[in-house]
This record gives sequence, structure tokens and C-alpha cells, in this order.
Amino acid sequence: MKKQGLALLRERAHIQSLPSFALNLIAGAALTALSGAAVAQEAAKNDTQLETVTVTGVRASLTKSLAIKRTSDQVVESVVAEDIGKLPDNNVVEALQRVTGIQVTNRAGGEVGTLSIRGLPDVATTWNGRNIFTASGTQVALQDIPSTLVRQIDVYKTRDAGQLENGIAGQIDVKSLRPFDFKGSKFSLLARETYLDPAKKWNPQLSGLASNRWKTDAGEFGALVNLSMVKTDYRNESVTPGAMVPFTSPNAAEVPAGYTPLQRIFDNNIWTPGTYTGLPQKAGSTLNFNGTARPYYLARDAVFQSDVAGQRERPAANVALQWQPNDDAVYTFEAMYNGYRDKTFNKLLFSFVDWWGSLGSNPASTITTFPGTNVIKTRSVNDVYGFNSGDYTTSATDSFVYALNGKWNLGDRLRLDGDVSYQTSKYHSEFTATRIDRVAPSINVDFNSGGGNMAFRFNDNAELADPAKWNVAQFYDNANRNQGSAATASLSGVYDADWGPLKTLHFGGRFDSRKASEANRTQSAFLGRNLASLGANYYHVNSNFGTDISDVPRSWIEPNAYYIRDNIDAWRKLYNSVDANFLTTDKLSLQKTFDVKEDTTNLFLMADTEHELFGRRLRANFGVRYVQVDTSMTAYKVDPTTKVVTPTNGEKSAKKFLPSLTLRYEPVRDVLVRFNYGETLRRPNFGDLNPIIQPSDDVSKVGYGGGSGGNPNLEPTRSKNLDLTGEWYFQKDSAIYGTVFQRKIEGLVVPLRRRIHLSPAEDPFRNSTSGGDHTNGYDYVISSPVNASNGKISGLELGAIYFPKGLPWYLDGLGFQGSVTRLTSSQNVPTANNAGEIVSQLEGPFFGVSKLSWNATLAYEKGPVGARLSYVRRNAFLSSNEAALFANPIGIWRQPEKSVDFQLTYNINDRMAFDISGVNLTNEMQQQYYHFGDAGSPELTNFGTVQIGRAVSVGFRWKM
Repeated sequence: MKKQGLALLRERAHIQSLPSFALNLIAGAALTALSGAAVAQEAAKNDTQLETVTVTGVRASLTKSLAIKRTSDQVVESVVAEDIGKLPDNNVVEALQRVTGIQVTNRAGGEVGTLSIRGLPDVATTWNGRNIFTASGTQVALQDIPSTLVRQIDVYKTRDAGQLENGIAGQIDVKSLRPFDFKGSKFSLLARETYLDPAKKWNPQLSGLASNRWKTDAGEFGALVNLSMVKTDYRNESVTPGAMVPFTSPNAAEVPAGYTPLQRIFDNNIWTPGTYTGLPQKAGSTLNFNGTARPYYLARDAVFQSDVAGQRERPAANVALQWQPNDDAVYTFEAMYNGYRDKTFNKLLFSFVDWWGSLGSNPASTITTFPGTNVIKTRSVNDVYGFNSGDYTTSATDSFVYALNGKWNLGDRLRLDGDVSYQTSKYHSEFTATRIDRVAPSINVDFNSGGGNMAFRFNDNAELADPAKWNVAQFYDNANRNQGSAATASLSGVYDADWGPLKTLHFGGRFDSRKASEANRTQSAFLGRNLASLGANYYHVNSNFGTDISDVPRSWIEPNAYYIRDNIDAWRKLYNSVDANFLTTDKLSLQKTFDVKEDTTNLFLMADTEHELFGRRLRANFGVRYVQVDTSMTAYKVDPTTKVVTPTNGEKSAKKFLPSLTLRYEPVRDVLVRFNYGETLRRPNFGDLNPIIQPSDDVSKVGYGGGSGGNPNLEPTRSKNLDLTGEWYFQKDSAIYGTVFQRKIEGLVVPLRRRIHLSPAEDPFRNSTSGGDHTNGYDYVISSPVNASNGKISGLELGAIYFPKGLPWYLDGLGFQGSVTRLTSSQNVPTANNAGEIVSQLEGPFFGVSKLSWNATLAYEKGPVGARLSYVRRNAFLSSNEAALFANPIGIWRQPEKSVDFQLTYNINDRMAFDISGVNLTNEMQQQYYHFGDAGSPELTNFGTVQIGRAVSVGFRWKM
């Protein structure tokens, strides 16, 4: 491969300041544990380069992934395309869900939306080794990268000093195809249709690749173009009972003075909203009313359901040009484009269920409770206020990356790699929502009718679709623009020193100049007209909602967001006619909220060494990376009355030395023990540095609003990482491997709340009809990020790939891939008083960490047939926290999530193949519940169900 100018891939390991007895202890313990393993064929030569070849079939793909794992210095898992443009799934995130230690969630819109490595979401995302991002974020939206543009995905769980330092979870490197990956010309086309339920629509995916290489007098040239387009029509359905709030007893004798039976208790001097465990849920629990203990009941404040229809497009392109003028140099220019277009119409039905009037002579008969608790299970409420909303969102992303790379062999010992790149990414979204409201005669609710699903119905569900029953109320009109860019240059080298035990030196530097900005606008107004008076074009009735969830209304009327968006100028003028402060289209503009510039300088130095331990070779690498980050930001505050913009400037600098260590030892042939130590960083999100407070309206009518504001003094979070692995490669295509690991994390960013009062001049919602009286200003509980938590996450991973030999003919070609991950996490969770001062600490788990996750895949490949049947499962996990406004436990947990997937491929001949696949074949749902410590459960404090639906795809591939 020297002719292609590619750097040799060598076995490396990382040592830094460990005494010799520690090295002996680590290797000796590994030898004792693994010395009983069987000895198979001779291990691969460690300084042999992995060739880039075309891999075909499930078995070949898994075999190549094992080869990458075995020869890598770091703990790495790989997904290799089974053929040109054929990863196992439709996008990068879905392709990774069967990788050991990977957990995915947020399945909606026909795809997986969120990925974590060992429970941590902070992942460094790279494309061919270059850091990439979306807009003003620090990561790229991996689901935007179609699988047809990908040759290989590497998941680095550990990293050496020569790799990027950001991302304490790990690094995901997406490798695209280049012309020198093929021996000559190559062309391929792929067409796929995917049927999504509950949208009940077919969705096209098209991709094509053309590549060739030519020998000339000036050297060898290559060119490649890879294009992709994916279109998706989807539907998301969800049903959610609202948060919990306290009510007085239904028994008149137990009701405090000044209250009526089952009256909602708003007074925050009587109870404190937003505590971690919420109010006690035991029957007979009391609150203090002016020195007298009175029993209270807990019930939901509202019920709501959402029916989202969306249309999504993802155009993408990859272009690569390569030139090899001689045996000692190769140059690569490549460019990538990822686009994203999404339009959604959310039909929202919302009804309060907290009204205490019109209960009749026997209020106790209107409720039932869960046995042994004060939590209301069923409830009948009269004269309830509710609203429906037609929400329309358009969003678009355009991301471009341009890069030029050169690799040179300078003599027999020195190899250099230089890279310059520029990228830009812009995201723009617009959101409009029109509400219609009414007071319904009555509603009957069962907050858990079975399986964690809520059921409810009004006195006459048919009235939900009658435009004469509804009044046009608020209109919300918002927009955002986020954008970012980066110019990066790097130079690294490898010198074959061969100075006794010191074999190789690695060195390099990298400079990155990153810019980002965000801008937005927001306005709202109230109309107050009957919906029927506007005409039939202005309303829409959905249908067939939630048939797989529970007994809820199947259809309701909402403002026709499609028609309103098509006639948005006239709609804004209509609201302007009743509120002169509401701007028409020609007066709208975005207001920048912040500008940030971040310059990062990296330098690293590493050394490879070789030693002998118990007669076997011990390879080591020790290194250090120096990181300097200089950040400057300008934040913009807009006066809500005068609209005067006041900029606020700030600068900060951070410098870190990050050591790394890797040891590689083979106690017996085909058994590899690996020890890694490294330190990584998580930089603050740019938006978290913005100090400007953004209040939010009191839509839940709890007596104060919410809001958020950044913290310009945030420091990077630092993680110290330990990994110890054992790997047994007992066949070329089979292995068993395991890892124990620990991440000790300092300076975790957590939100702290403080209560502030905004005067009428400062209050952006002074004209709001929600919540209480804004005449004298209003209180807001503001959440801001601080480095106020430390934590630790540790775990065990076990994985295996096995293709047994000597099976009967009808089982020949059968194989297995599987893994299990066990995680334990804890971090201190600070509690603050109204002034934002920390007054206590609690212990809690990390967000997004399932204690147990596992997957199993049966693979079959024989002749023209290839198949996979997969099962993926993760246990319950803490997803997020509820707003600090209510009486339920604050943690929002996800119930266990699982998916059964299948794929069958038939190779018609060497050039053509047909495949069919299915995702979520058992039609699983995504469910949540409130929980913290011992408080809350899926039965008692259920919170929301999302209907994911099944997906079935058929595809055809052609290549030559």
C-alpha cells in the first residue's frame, strides 16, 4: 500500500507516568485471567497495513470489523458496509444500534433520533477524521448522513493524545468512499421504498455512485461522485396526562377555610413546587394551612395529545478527487454536502382537568384513587377549559465541508499528513401556532387505563369537530436562525526512530477557528373570533388517531396550519388589526442573540515502545496533548418596551494538558489484553454561554413563569477514563471480547434555578392572558447552567461474533453477533434556594443511562441469500427533568425500549441484488413516567405514550 501513499497502521499503546510494578500487575492479572484460552492460528503481524477492499455480505462485513478492532490501538467498534452503499440500516444512527456499548432512543418519524456511547451523549463526530458539526452546535446530526454515502463507521471508546480531545463519551468517525478505494471504475445505483406506519405511506430513497481512476504521465488520478436523496412522509402520535398538582380533599369536613372540595392549591407558601421527589403520595398525607394539617390529593392538571404529520427530505452528496504523483505522495480533495428539510403539522388537543366548580353535592363521587395513595386515578370534571392548536414548523439545514489532504513519505523513516478544511452549516426554522379554545360541558379521564396509557372522553366527542363550538384565540409566530463555520489546519507526522525500546514517535499540531451565531424572533397576539366565521379553509379535522394506544378521541378540529402558512401575510394582518403591536410580514426581522468565536490550538507528542514481559511482547504508547481554547462572545439583550439592543462582550481562555496511555499485551496467541488511560473534555455549548435571560409565559397557570439564561463562566467538563479489555480471536471471523471501564467526570454542567421578579417594563408577557395578573410585573423561575456536579460512570461490556464451523448443510452459513452492556452511574445533584445558592446535594443517575442494554443478531449467509434477525433492548433510564412547577417527582424516565428488526437480501447475480427489511416488527411504543429515588412508578405516575409504528422497506441495487 506504499504505492498509494497511505501511512502504515501500527500497533501503538499509551503510557504515561505508571510505575513498572503497575505494568507488571496489569499484565500479570490479564495473563492469569486469560491463560486458559485456547491457542489458534498465528496472530496477524502488527505492522501490516489494512488494505481498503470492497467488502460484500454480512459475514465479510463482520469479519472486517473484527480485523479493525484487533489491529487498533484503541477500544474501537466498527460497522463496515456490506457492499457499496449498503450499511445494514438507512442512516448512521440506526446502523450503530447493534454496536457494543451503543444505546439509541427517541424513535420517531420513522427513524432513531438520539445516540449515546456507554450512556453518555457527548460524542465527538468526525468525517474522515475531521471534526464536523451542525449549525451552532458542537456535534453533527448523524441521522442526516444517509447510509449510502458511508464506507465504514468507527466508534472510538478510548482515544490517544493524537486524536481530538472533545467528546467525553467517545468519537464516531464516518468514513466515506474515495476513488482509490476501488481497483478501477465503479458504478452503482440503489432504489428503495419504505412503508411507514401509522403514516401508511411509501417513501423513496435513491442513491448513485460513479468512480474511476486513470494512470497518466503525471501520476494516477481518481474521481468519485456519490449522491443520495431520501424523502419521508411520517406520522407521530402521542397521548400524555399532564403533571401533578395538589387539590383539597373531596370531603367538606377536611377542606381548609377559604377553599372548596377538590380545589386546586396554587399557594406556594403552602407547598413547594419542583422538588426532586415531589409531594408525598401516601393516602392521608397533609399540608399545613395556617397551622392546621389538612389532607390533600394529587391529580393531573391537564390531558393532551399530539398528531404530527411530517414531510422530510435529506439530499446529500460526496465528491472526492485523488492524485498520486509518485510512490511517496498522495493528495485528496473531498467535499460533502448534507441537507435537511422538514415540514410538520402538529394537531394538538389540550384540556385542563383541574376545575373544581360544578361538582354537585357529592364531590367524592367524581374521583377514584390508586389503592393506598392520595393519587387520583379517574376523575369527572365539569366546565373544563381547553384549546386545540394547529402548529406548523418548517426547518432546513445546509452543511458543506471542503477539505484538502496530503500524505508524504520523506525518506524511509518519516511520514507526514497535512490537512486543511473549511466547513459551514446553517439551520433555519419557522414556527406558527394558532389556538382555538372553548369550555366543554364535561370530561371523564382515567389517567392509567392500563399499560401506562391514559384514556379520556368528553360529554360529546362529536363537538370536537364542530367549528361553531370554537373561538380563535392566540397566534404564536416565531423563527430561528443558527449558523456556524470552521477553518481548520493540521499537520502530523510519524518517525520510525528505532531507538532501542522506543520504536516510533508521533507528533503534530492542529489549529481550528470556529464561529457561531444564533438569532430569533417571537411574537403573539389574541384574536377572539368564532372559528366558523372565518370559513372552511381555515380549519382542518384529523382522523384515525391513536388506534393502537387507548380509548381517546380519534379526531378533532384544529386551525388549518397548511392554509394559514400559505396565506401568512393575510393572517398576520388579521391579528395586526386587533393588536397594533403584532408585526406584519414586511416588518419582521430576526434579532441576533449571540456571536461567538472559538480558537483552538492543539499540540501532541507520543512515543511507541516495545518491551518483553513473561517472554511475550508488551507494546506501549505514552503521550500528551496540549489544548488551548480562546473564546470571545457578544450577547445581545433587547428591551421589550423600547426594542433597544444592548450588546454584552466577554472573553475567556482555557488551557489543558491531557495525558494518554495504552498498553497492548498478548499473553498467548490470539488473545489480546489492552489497558487504556486517557483524559477528554466536554466544552460548553455555545448557547449555554449566553447570559441573556429568556423568560417563558405561565401557560400552566401556576402563578409564575419559567425561563432560562446562560452562564459565560462555564468551564469545560473533564473526564478521566480507564479501560481494560480482553479479546480472544479464536477464528478469522469469530471473537469474544469484554471491557471493564470507568469515567470519572469533574465539572458536569447542571441547571440551577432561581426566582426573579420582572417589572412591567421588563416583563415580555405583560399583556399575556395566561397565568396571573401581570399589572405589577411577574415572577419567573430561571434555570441557568453551572459546573456544580461531579460524577462517575462505570460498567462492563461483553460481545461476541461467532460463525460456527461444521454445521449441517441446512445451517451452514449461520452466525451470531451479540453484546451486553452493564452500566452504573451517579452524580451529585445540587439544590438551590430562591436566590440560586446551593443549599444541599442529592445523588442521582446520569441522564440517558440504562443500567442494562443488550442486543442479539442471528445472521445467515449462503450462496445468493443473506439475512439478519435482530433484537435490541435497553432498560429504563432517566430521560430529562420536568419543569420545576409541579408536585410530581421531577425525573422523567423512559420505560424499557426494544425493537425487533429483520433484513433479507437476495443476490440475483454479481451485479444486482434485491432486499426487504422491517423495523420494529412487534410495534413497540415509547412510554415515560415520573420518578426520583423511591417516588413514582410507571403505574402511578405514568407520563406519555408515543406510537412509533412499524417500517417495511424493499430495495434494489445494481453495480458494475
